[in-house]
Amino acid sequence: MNIIFLTQVSGFLKPFAWVMGVILDAIYKFVGLFGSHNIALCIFLFTFVIKMLMLPLTIKQQKYTRLSSKMAPELKKIQDKYKGKRDEESMRRQNAETQELYSKYGTSPVGGCLPLLISLPIMFALYRVIYAIPAYVTEVGNWYGSIADAIKGVSGHSDLIASFISDNGLNIANSLSTYAADSVEYKNSLIDILAKFSTANWQAFFETTQFSGLRASLQGTVDSIINAHNLFGLSILDTPSFKHIPSLVIPVLAVVTQMLQTRISMANSNANQNQKAADDNPMANSMKSMNTIMPIMSGVFCLMLPIGVGVYWIASAIFTILQTIFINNYLDKTDIDEMIEKNVEKANKKKESLGVSYGNQMAGVARTATKVYSTDDNFDNTAYKKNNKRKSVSGGDYKRSSVSYSASSIAANANLLARSLDVQPEKKPEEKKDVIPENVTAVEEKIENTEETMTGTADTITEEKND
Repeated sequence: MNIIFLTQVSGFLKPFAWVMGVILDAIYKFVGLFGSHNIALCIFLFTFVIKMLMLPLTIKQQKYTRLSSKMAPELKKIQDKYKGKRDEESMRRQNAETQELYSKYGTSPVGGCLPLLISLPIMFALYRVIYAIPAYVTEVGNWYGSIADAIKGVSGHSDLIASFISDNGLNIANSLSTYAADSVEYKNSLIDILAKFSTANWQAFFETTQFSGLRASLQGTVDSIINAHNLFGLSILDTPSFKHIPSLVIPVLAVVTQMLQTRISMANSNANQNQKAADDNPMANSMKSMNTIMPIMSGVFCLMLPIGVGVYWIASAIFTILQTIFINNYLDKTDIDEMIEKNVEKANKKKESLGVSYGNQMAGVARTATKVYSTDDNFDNTAYKKNNKRKSVSGGDYKRSSVSYSASSIAANANLLARSLDVQPEKKPEEKKDVIPENVTAVEEKIENTEETMTGTADTITEEKND
């Protein structure tokens, strides 16, 4: 992958990388007070500081994991209840019940995503800072800058650098020809190329005929760079190789520490869940596979990247393990019900600050919103019959069954229409149509008026016939 970082990171990650660069430079200067200029030690301390700054987000993420474990059985019941149902009403009911469950615990489906979203730009920026240390650590940048100035004094150095990159099989993008030789961007680009040189690359560089004359003046500076990147006899600028067995310790430690980190992080979550329920959950099984594969993949990447990146991964895993143990011990002493109560109170206050009144009415609103009303005109007459008794008609004890009418009479037709209201069959569910509940009152009044009108007509006809 041909990637080159021109001095400092630009774009969206720039402010994050700048802050981390300031922290790394301060750590380097602090370590220098004790006579040490070791970049590997600085990366280790730098990782610790960043982890401590992100501790509040980590605690929030762990709390959400605890709540998710507590909610898992209830959430699974809702999912099983509507399993295989994809009609609009079922989906509406499932969403309402799921939202009600999350409200019960004072959280939301995206509660665990927010800390991750916040930490992602920090993590990306952190990689860029570690991969471009000369751009952020002032003293190291000055070392490379002095070498770049010396190289610029060599005639045809641009083509010589390009040939050196090609001859040594370096996977480094060469953008020197893009900028003017006297520009700041040109020097920065040259520093970025030199920052990717390993110990062996520096040795080969000074053996090049055209650059051999620089050895006397630059050897001390190069030695300072190599010593600053030394880690127990390994250079963090080098890439682990099977030709140098000790360097393989870094990928192995990266895999082991990240596997241990994953195991400890997931142990408490699995302890709070029914194992059978977890095994039946496809997402849980997928996460389990990812947690096994990713540490192995990090070991593979360590074989292709400088040892310095592997040092960061190891340090990050170690501090994450320590943080997880500390947070789990803290949460174990915290009553989960008390945590839920505080979450609900906090969520309600947040909604009140936004002008939203929240309480037990939510469940009722959700249930009302999912009801269906229907008839021939979008109203269920059978439901109406069960919930509303017919009002008695003033002026008599009229009974249709005690009166006979001629087949062609108006009374017979009125009686037939009135009877049809009593025996009207209920519509099949698929024929029902959703209507706004406010329309129900108007429909009820219309039916009631129709019945009274027909009943009055039948009474009048009966009286005329008796007369």
